[in-house]
Amino acid sequence: MFVSSYSLQTNYTVMRKLLAFVFILMMASACAVIRQGEVGVKSKFGKLSPDIEEAGLVGFNPFTTRVIKVPIRTVNQEVRLNLPSKEGLTIDSEISILYSIEKKRVPFILEDVGENYERVLILNVFRSAAADITAQYMAKDMHSGMRSEIENQIQERMHESLRERGFVVERVLMKSIRLPDELSRAIERKLKAEQEAQQMEYVLERERKEAERRRIEAEGTRAAQIILAEGLVREIIELRSIEAFRELANSPNTKIIITDGKTPYLINAQDK
Repeated sequence: MFVSSYSLQTNYTVMRKLLAFVFILMMASACAVIRQGEVGVKSKFGKLSPDIEEAGLVGFNPFTTRVIKVPIRTVNQEVRLNLPSKEGLTIDSEISILYSIEKKRVPFILEDVGENYERVLILNVFRSAAADITAQYMAKDMHSGMRSEIENQIQERMHESLRERGFVVERVLMKSIRLPDELSRAIERKLKAEQEAQQMEYVLERERKEAERRRIEAEGTRAAQIILAEGLVREIIELRSIEAFRELANSPNTKIIITDGKTPYLINAQDK
């Protein structure tokens, strides 16, 4: 009798713990956590609610309802794609698509496109827009300063197709462009030739400037000589001679001066 009561008590305790565990599990499964940058939409028996659940804890009936979470922050979708060029080449590329979703349009997107909206809609629109735009450009343009122009045109084409559905295409970035090997080598040779031509032009310009400097310097020297020659008139020469006589006369050293009255010639005593 004692054993039987103990067994019943033990079974009752285990049952209580099991029921508590099941209750906690049901409560946990009846709640969903929506993070910042996300919204939730309840789907009851496959029918979407028009209301949007904001970030936080959301309760629902796990037997009839589920919560679909959709990010409304900026999403970075990276795509590897072979792009056509104007001359018919195939360009291996890696492109990032930065997009976001208008919060109020989330229920419509889920109803109209479904939860796989990125694969069904965004990527397909991107592939079509990218192929249409790059086919208008030469392969070398994708590897030059025209890359930003190509990115902007792809973004605009995608935005035109997706904005009415609630998608905002923020940027399209061509992260990596790999040209065919022969074309890459040809572009490198062209760039090298252009750099050498620019270097040669710099050298020639420097030589032209140096020649111009020398010409101006020679003209200045010649002009100075002409001015000096024009200034050596007879009166100035005689004046310089008088000044030379005066300096010699004031000198304490012994000297002999031979002159014709115009130009002195000095004979030092040491020369005798």
